[in-house]
Amino acid sequence: MNQKVKNLIQKLGEAIHESVSESEDIAGVVKNIREQGFDVLLMLEATIGLNEVENDPEDSAETIDDQPEGPFTSNDLSFLKSLRISISQDETPEQDTSPS
Repeated sequence: MNQKVKNLIQKLGEAIHESVSESEDIAGVVKNIREQGFDVLLMLEATIGLNEVENDPEDSAETIDDQPEGPFTSNDLSFLKSLRISISQDETPEQDTSPS
């Protein structure tokens, strides 16, 4: 990842932090909690995921044809792969065949 993208991600994190810290809604709720006798520690975690966009139309056509049919998008498959979960095209969900 190049330095420009890293800087943009850092700016995004700063913008999220600023939005939360300047939110009147959040400040109001925190104030109400403090009035009830509690101190508030607010910790948020943001996960930022990036997928590089390929602009070559020939590659795009190939990836569409290579994707398995089913309920998963290419982003779903990438996410599952990042968790080291593979989906076999031969697998089908088991159906309950027992009588009702």
